Amino acid sequence: MDADSEQKNDTIPAAPTEICVENGEDIVKVSNMQVPNGIDHQKYLNGPDQIIPCDSYISCRPGEYVKIRMGSRGPAAEPPVSVPGLLNRIVARYPNDTALATKKDGKWHKITYKQYQDRVRTIAKGFLKLGLERFHSVCILGFNSEQWFIADLAAIHAGGYAAGIYTTNSAEACFHCLETSRANICAVQDKKQLDKILSIQSRLKHLKAIVQWEGPVDTSIPGVYSWEQVMEMGSKEPDTQLNNILKSISVNECCTLVYTSGTVGQPKAVMLSHDNLTWDAYTISERCRDLRPTYDCLVSFLPLSHVAAQVVDIYTTLTNAVTVYFAQPDALKGSLVETLKEVRPTRFLAVPRVWEKMHEKIMAVGASSGSMKRYIATWAKDKGTQYHLARINGALSAGMSGLPIDFSLAEIIKYWQDGTTCGYKMAKSLVFSKVRDNLGLDRCTTFVTAAAPLSPDIKKFFMSLDIPIMDAFGMSEAAGAHTLSIYPKFKLDSSGEILDGTETKFDGSTSINGPGEIFMRGRHVFMGYLNDEEKTRATVDDEGWLHSGDVGRLDSNNLLYITGRIKELLITAGGENIAPVLIEQTVQSELLHVGYAVLIGDKRKFLSILLTLKAKVNGNGDALDELDTETRKWVANLGSKATTISEIVRTKDPLVHKAIEDGIARANKHAISNAQKIQKFAILPADFSLNSGELGPTLKIKRNVVYEKYKDIIEGFYKE
Repeated sequence: MDADSEQKNDTIPAAPTEICVENGEDIVKVSNMQVPNGIDHQKYLNGPDQIIPCDSYISCRPGEYVKIRMGSRGPAAEPPVSVPGLLNRIVARYPNDTALATKKDGKWHKITYKQYQDRVRTIAKGFLKLGLERFHSVCILGFNSEQWFIADLAAIHAGGYAAGIYTTNSAEACFHCLETSRANICAVQDKKQLDKILSIQSRLKHLKAIVQWEGPVDTSIPGVYSWEQVMEMGSKEPDTQLNNILKSISVNECCTLVYTSGTVGQPKAVMLSHDNLTWDAYTISERCRDLRPTYDCLVSFLPLSHVAAQVVDIYTTLTNAVTVYFAQPDALKGSLVETLKEVRPTRFLAVPRVWEKMHEKIMAVGASSGSMKRYIATWAKDKGTQYHLARINGALSAGMSGLPIDFSLAEIIKYWQDGTTCGYKMAKSLVFSKVRDNLGLDRCTTFVTAAAPLSPDIKKFFMSLDIPIMDAFGMSEAAGAHTLSIYPKFKLDSSGEILDGTETKFDGSTSINGPGEIFMRGRHVFMGYLNDEEKTRATVDDEGWLHSGDVGRLDSNNLLYITGRIKELLITAGGENIAPVLIEQTVQSELLHVGYAVLIGDKRKFLSILLTLKAKVNGNGDALDELDTETRKWVANLGSKATTISEIVRTKDPLVHKAIEDGIARANKHAISNAQKIQKFAILPADFSLNSGELGPTLKIKRNVVYEKYKDIIEGFYKE
């Protein structure tokens, strides 16, 4: 920016003035907010798909714009489209096809794309009537639903920001999101979430209204409205104001705030532009290649406050006319599979813990089967593994993307024969189809894991059952995805193939393929952290490279491998850098009844590890003291009579401890050096859960919470 621009950036008027703008025969009033980088809205009224000129790829303030990193060819050259423009396009193509489906009173209630758009516009007008200002937010607090989607898109249509809040957030954590995003409106699911907002309402200087979409609503409370009231309010408003706001919108302005997990300090508000989200959804769609409009469907259940769920459930579905079915609020507590069996989705995205839970259930069923069924299952899994390894090796050698052929003709014929044997087809009929049916995934053609690493052993297990799980890697600051593998071009230990149109390099490496810190660049890279230029500049450098904080490398097939996270790296007292995740996964693969493993060793003389045993979970998602069924069987088979975690911890059960020692010894055989061997362990008094604070919304471990909670146990490892 030049000096004049910087001077203009220092002042933002406290309140917008109004000007008159001709719109056909009407003369209407629209906001003439003098935005921080000096752009006058009166001059640019060709939205919502216009690009407003600016001179920077980075922005941290409300109302600023960023340059779009357009390419000359390929996906990077795709014309930008705004969120309202994307909705307009899909409605024009598929007005009467099903967009969203919600289960009420035992029946699925569906709305078309035209109805979807109509409701978005109606709620947008209602939000404007309630006082939503340009570049202020609508925060959304609730489980995935039609109303969540509509509130999100309505906020954007009305010229505001959509900002999701995790349902597990405390009132104070909600306050941080609402206050920093200058929320005018908060949409909440029910009374439980309403009460959180009411407890902090008096401190929220920008908040004008709270809208509740489910359950009885006490509208006698000042500023509280039901969803139906806002719909009625919006339906009575003319379209003029909304249409003129849409004309002022540009694809290179912020439309969504995604709050980071905040494992260190307060969560940061990631500013994502229209182009960030719609282009990332486009590149995901291009990678999938075979998405079938109006036929494909998915189940929405991952937290929409997380960028992965937003870019897939909201934007990739809008790009491709994929029907969205909403799971029940207790999906992650046990009802998900029942919904999957009803819907039978064709695409399925889950976080590692969901795949791990499915793995546990399949293993439990297998353990209770007769010897003949177990024999058939083992035989089938062997055939499944052979088939998929043949497909993978054939794809990677023959080159799906113009790669050189490095396998002989005889080897390729062998892979083809292994992959088309009648044994695989018989296994599919006898075993694989039944497993898929029982999971509700019989129609599914794409299985994806994201948000955290999934053990290669778990992926190999599912692959052997004809469910090849693909990896996606990204971050909030990259609008969701930077990599995505599509079968059969993947590897069990990779984190996905780099998306076309993006750039990747590795800091600190002498090789262009790493290893080193992963840097990313492209149209998916975020604008900046809201009102935090210092952290923005520390995350995106002057050349536009996003510093991921992850260490990785690239292979010759354009597959990315993540070897660790810089902030999680343990540097031992001897100076050795150790990535904890791979060691933790190895321990878990040797000890199947360990729930979570947390490696300790930063600035320590040796490695130790904290372990939880798998426990039963109550209806609220709390981990109980009672061992889960399979863990209890395992403990009994060891000869122990313990049935609870507290009993094992209190008595230091020798049989359980010996079994864990043996498992760690087996894991240590995989260590690449003595410094990477685990020397001590402790069984924690409870399994981890969301409610107890050790897990984040996507079920990733909050390491700092664990370190603080169990600091006495950790210090005990290292007492002389």
